[in-house]
Amino acid sequence: MKLFATLGLAAAISLAAMPAFSQGSADPENTLVITTKNGEIDIQLRPDLAPEHVERIKELARENAYDNVVFHRVIDGFMAQTGDVAFGKEGGPQYAPGRAGMGGSDKPDLKAEFSQETFDRGTVGMARSQDPNSANSQFFIMLADGDFLDGQYTIVGDVVEGMDVVDKIKKGDSQANGAVENPDKMLSVRVAADEK
Repeated sequence: MKLFATLGLAAAISLAAMPAFSQGSADPENTLVITTKNGEIDIQLRPDLAPEHVERIKELARENAYDNVVFHRVIDGFMAQTGDVAFGKEGGPQYAPGRAGMGGSDKPDLKAEFSQETFDRGTVGMARSQDPNSANSQFFIMLADGDFLDGQYTIVGDVVEGMDVVDKIKKGDSQANGAVENPDKMLSVRVAADEK
């Protein structure tokens, strides 16, 4: 089961500025461009922290696997989760809104690549089940700081442009662990180096 582990939201979560890493020139080979109905989200991937996870995200993006995948779990003041290419891909053969968040890709799960980096607003991490070595295709974008996640989830990047777009992603029901009815989706996901 590929669910982001349920966490006590009583932990102090405060809004913060973009992560310090977001400053500087972008590397097109390690920049992920997510297009949504509200605009683009640019993520600077961090192969220095999680080379295997970053490679997986780029591989799936290059296969167009993330296109039309919904943001199935969005908790206001916490995070927006997406990336279930099995059950969360609108128009896909296994699309099942009620199961979105429980699947991954047809590729093997990845061994954790935890780091000393902190989960700030705009940080992108890999979702997993209770097994630390179960990340596959799903990821989440932090809507606020969440240092209580530090060292427990693999950090794969930071939003460098488009946090205003992330903030517009349709929120889920806080009473239903953030499940979203008629969710927003990623229209397309590309590696910037591949765009012409």
